[in-house]
Amino acid sequence: MKHSFSLQERSSGVLLHVSSLPGPFGVGDLGAEARAFADFLSHARQRWWQMLPVSPEGPGDSPYHSTSAFAGNPIFISIGGMADAGLIDRKEAEHGHKAGVPGRADFAHAHRAKDRMLNKAFARFCADGGGLRRRDAQAFCHSNDDWLSEFALFAALKRHHHGAPWNSWDEDLRVRRPEALSRARARLAKEVEFEKFLQFEFDRQWRALREYAASKGVGLIGDVPIYVSHDSSDVWAHQDLFFLDHEGRSTVVAGVPPDYFSETGQLWGNPLYRWDVHKGLGYAWWIARLKKAFERFDVARLDHFIGFQRYWEVPAGEETAVRGRWVPGPGSDIFRHALAALKGGQIIAEDLGIVTDEVVRLREAFSFPGMRVLQFAFGSDSKNTHLPHNFTPDSVVYTGTHDNDTAVGWFFGEEAEPAAKRRKEYKEERSFALRYMNSDGWEVHWDLIRLATASVARTAVFPVQDLLGLGDQARMNRPGKTEGNWAWRLEPGALTHAVGGRLADLALTYGRG
Repeated sequence: MKHSFSLQERSSGVLLHVSSLPGPFGVGDLGAEARAFADFLSHARQRWWQMLPVSPEGPGDSPYHSTSAFAGNPIFISIGGMADAGLIDRKEAEHGHKAGVPGRADFAHAHRAKDRMLNKAFARFCADGGGLRRRDAQAFCHSNDDWLSEFALFAALKRHHHGAPWNSWDEDLRVRRPEALSRARARLAKEVEFEKFLQFEFDRQWRALREYAASKGVGLIGDVPIYVSHDSSDVWAHQDLFFLDHEGRSTVVAGVPPDYFSETGQLWGNPLYRWDVHKGLGYAWWIARLKKAFERFDVARLDHFIGFQRYWEVPAGEETAVRGRWVPGPGSDIFRHALAALKGGQIIAEDLGIVTDEVVRLREAFSFPGMRVLQFAFGSDSKNTHLPHNFTPDSVVYTGTHDNDTAVGWFFGEEAEPAAKRRKEYKEERSFALRYMNSDGWEVHWDLIRLATASVARTAVFPVQDLLGLGDQARMNRPGKTEGNWAWRLEPGALTHAVGGRLADLALTYGRG
């Protein structure tokens, strides 16, 4: 069944990561609760389900520091879905379930709870002989071999080295001498096959969920971080594409310069691309990455879009991002190559940060809609592009993003404001917001949702926390903090029929239904 979901049509949607879904085993997954959320979106007349990267989580449970830019996260595999497919006994699945902490995602608990089930499923899969499932798996492995073989070996080696980073492995493996890789593939053959099986099962369940969502009139928006983690199969397998020294360490790293919110900037620490090498190879790695994104999603949000025009380069070893410099990015060249090779593809440009005229021209040259965030709208600048009366239709408006506080937390969280933001400015900003929305602040989250829905932006997206009026405790991420993020989770039954009906009424009222 073919479905078409276009950003050119007036529509709206909800931001909720897979890990934040309710359900068994510690984190959300691709099973029954994911389908229930698609049902909710359909009832609420919403076109889009937006989520964060679905690749394996990295340090601090972050989806933005993954071990692969291509792989799906095995922790999202539904145990119930495997039981439906006959890969495990349903009674085993039910008895193996251990409840996590309500309202919190617990990745460590989920790994412990699911590992035994996944291994049992793999054993049954291997015993299947030459069945249809095995043939489907072989076809999947063949069509994804450009990244899957390297990732599976990398993941198996990571397990073998107890999680140690790849640049600490023996030199033969670190520099990828062919004979060493061959020995590792032979020695870890079963582990490599297990990793491939997990990716096949993730893909099978993902395709089923996407088809179900599409049947409900819901398209998927995914997230493509501009940078990848140093300790990833991507960097290990393609060391020539990154600025590394002879021992595999980064020589320069990514970040953003000091600004109003941070006197020392943000030091992200990701390895930076050797764009000249990428260009010489026709941007093949990036094209493959975007191809995988469009296999999973109807729309891809490109994180840190401004980095394609210019990026902040910081020498490795620096403790802050202060001593960096601006370096030109690949600009329009990468998108000309990618869109030609992929024959199109819908992209949202996350153009937040220091947006220059050159960034705007780059975005507009390819008709990528940019992002507008209402929490950034109510400062003293009347030309602020985040103010709805300054929007253009080629925009995606958010009440907030995964990096922001919730709407309620933002509005009432005066004590959490940065020290640089004086109390007078805070009060003036909130007062202007109330005047602008003609609001008394009683339901400020719904007032912001209404403002976004009524705007001329073709697409409007709301974090699910804002539908529920949740405060700071429901925040997904606090940039600059390495612990305590990515753990918020939807409570079972929180998305009531009444909440969906209210959202549907707004969608119909403002032509998004």
